[in-house]
Amino acid sequence: MAPALSRSLYTTPLTSLPLTPTRLSPLRTASLPRADVGLRTGVSWSLEKRCSRFAVKCDAAVAEKETAEEGSGEKFEYQAEVSRLLDLIVHSLYSHKEVFLRELVSNASDALDKVRFLSVTEPALLGDGGDLEIRIKPDPDNGTITITDTGIGMTKEELIDCLGTIAQSGTSKFLKALKENKDLGADNGLIGQFGVGFYSAFLVAEKVVVSTKSPKSDKQYVWESVADSSSYVIREETDPENFLRRGTQITLYLRSWLQEDDKYEFAESTRIKNLVKNYSQFVGFPIYTWQEKSRTVEVEEEEPAKEGEEEKEGEPKKTKKTTKTEKYWDWELANETKPLWMRNSKEVSKEEYNEFYKKAFNEFLDPLAHTHFTTEGEVEFRSILYIPGMGPLNNEDVPNPKTKNIRLHVKRVFISDDFDGELFPRYLSFVKGVVDSNDLPLNVSREILQESRIVRIMRKRLIRKTFDMIQEISESENKEDYKKFWENFGRFLKLGCIEDTGNHKRITPLLRFYSSKNEEELTSLDEYIENMGENQKAIYYLATDSLKSAKSAPFLEKLIQKDLEVLYLVEPIDEVVIQNLQTYKEKKFVDISKEDLELGDEDEVKEREAKQEFNLLCDWIKQQLGDKVAKVQVSNRLSSSPCVLVSGKFGWSANMERLMKAQALGDTSSLEFMRGRRILEINPDHPIIKDLNAACKNAPESSEATRVVDLLYDTAIISSGFTPDSPAELGNKIYEMMAMAVGGRWGRVEEEEGSSNVNEGEDTKDGEAEVIEPSEVRAESDPWQD
Repeated sequence: MAPALSRSLYTTPLTSLPLTPTRLSPLRTASLPRADVGLRTGVSWSLEKRCSRFAVKCDAAVAEKETAEEGSGEKFEYQAEVSRLLDLIVHSLYSHKEVFLRELVSNASDALDKVRFLSVTEPALLGDGGDLEIRIKPDPDNGTITITDTGIGMTKEELIDCLGTIAQSGTSKFLKALKENKDLGADNGLIGQFGVGFYSAFLVAEKVVVSTKSPKSDKQYVWESVADSSSYVIREETDPENFLRRGTQITLYLRSWLQEDDKYEFAESTRIKNLVKNYSQFVGFPIYTWQEKSRTVEVEEEEPAKEGEEEKEGEPKKTKKTTKTEKYWDWELANETKPLWMRNSKEVSKEEYNEFYKKAFNEFLDPLAHTHFTTEGEVEFRSILYIPGMGPLNNEDVPNPKTKNIRLHVKRVFISDDFDGELFPRYLSFVKGVVDSNDLPLNVSREILQESRIVRIMRKRLIRKTFDMIQEISESENKEDYKKFWENFGRFLKLGCIEDTGNHKRITPLLRFYSSKNEEELTSLDEYIENMGENQKAIYYLATDSLKSAKSAPFLEKLIQKDLEVLYLVEPIDEVVIQNLQTYKEKKFVDISKEDLELGDEDEVKEREAKQEFNLLCDWIKQQLGDKVAKVQVSNRLSSSPCVLVSGKFGWSANMERLMKAQALGDTSSLEFMRGRRILEINPDHPIIKDLNAACKNAPESSEATRVVDLLYDTAIISSGFTPDSPAELGNKIYEMMAMAVGGRWGRVEEEEGSSNVNEGEDTKDGEAEVIEPSEVRAESDPWQD
């Protein structure tokens, strides 16, 4: 085509036309493209004079005609290897072989739905076809499964169209369904979506036989196909024993490799029953399975003759009645549990909710609370959510989002309970419930929930409803319910404070802690703020490893004296939670174990005088301790303890330092960096500090004073919650002080005294000086003086 266009461009140039410039200019500017446009687009424009008129001619059509004449092309359609396509559908779409039963039962449910819809306008369609139901009969001996429904059935043309055409709507609609994940003409409660569910039968079957009878046809047809085949057979049913009144019967001949120990995996009646209960127990039509049962019957048995007695001829034999257990096979309803979420919540009693919870989730305790709601508008779904009556037994499952507690249904058919945070965050993984929607975007196998805007909206509303349910428990008159909830699931909500900053406003009012004013009962943050004084501007907290150590911590002394409440954070996660919250109702959280603690009513004059008086002592103690502390200062938080060791503003607290050291995979190199500086605060009113102040002024080089400072620092490490670097060295210092105080107070053992007298005599004979033991030296201020 390009050469033809090139020839027309240069064989008839515009400049060669016999026209005057004055007459050509208006025509060219108004109707004719510039000459360079033709060169860029491959289209040739020319002017022709016909009957004193000018005509514009495009040579593209001429060139196309010339090309068509030079060589004609053939049109082809894409071809597909049917056996390969079926293999991909069967073995690539589905993760588990057991879903074949879900797909086939869903198809049967659709057939029943269709006949019910059509019978509204055509009652004759129901005829004498019997009740609308599904029956499943496994045969373990022959390795078959038969699924029968009394639905609409299919004619011969519908067999070809539905089963003979992959995806039913053709390849184009099938690909469109994959791309858009939208329902292809499903009506009301119809389950089918992509048109490939039937072929999942070949996951477990090497041969599938479909016998179907439509009320629109007088004949019954049989469709038959073998796995890994690209063809199928349709024939008319002629055996009267196999005639159906209406509906479809599917017989699966199970694959031989599914056979183990002479038993087929999916031919066991118990396995079929469990699969129906798992995937299809909420289908709107009764599903019966062929089950083995037992019953007790009375039978008459001949009574054996007693020893020594002879049986007389002609006399009737004595019999006795006994009970015997016999086994038999019969149909059993597998989906007796009704979809409670489809009913109006006002019509359902609490007992019904509890019974549904126990059956659906195999629980034995009643739930703490439940909520039943329907969401309409942009996305429509129904749901029932429960808070269990007991927390998980295995603590390892606490942060696990894959707890299988949320069962997702689409049009009452179970899809999945294996989620990774799509519908619920992991800190709410303890919530159990059912979600049913017609709008969920699923992949073709209906196993994977696709990420979409609809899913995000559902997630947001489910979370909000869950928090509303928990809030109702916390506000109920029965305080024991929320106490029980907090004991079981409190750590989940604390995890939510760390992972979900967007819901802090919902989570924070639900938190509970012990406090200095209420050591027996848990306190909420709202109650704490209600009890705050007028001058208190912050929420004080202390993080420790236990409630007992929190009560005796030296950081509390001045706050308790001033009647200020302090929250006790005794669980490992608590301090991280508070650090993520930072504030609540415009009140900052303040750690009382860190520097620059402001209590709101300090006496500035007294503080200034104390700092001036003990400024020299602070410098002297800092000189003695060296790099062990960043600085020494006068404390405003102590009343009875001589000193305390506090952390810097931006470093770890003592509790956090202890937790980080305990991490199995912790980075030891970051411990020194994140530990932060330590500040020693002294109590100017304590006698020990006053004595040290005197020693600093009168005997700054005293070794005894230096030993007291070292022991004071080591003691402050332990009382403040830190871990000493050398516990053995600290123990030796304490033993030495004990020996000085205790030694000789209660007298010696006689043997020791006798040996000491002998030693004294030998020392005197040798002319050596008498040694007086330190224990015999008594000071006037000895606290052990009688």
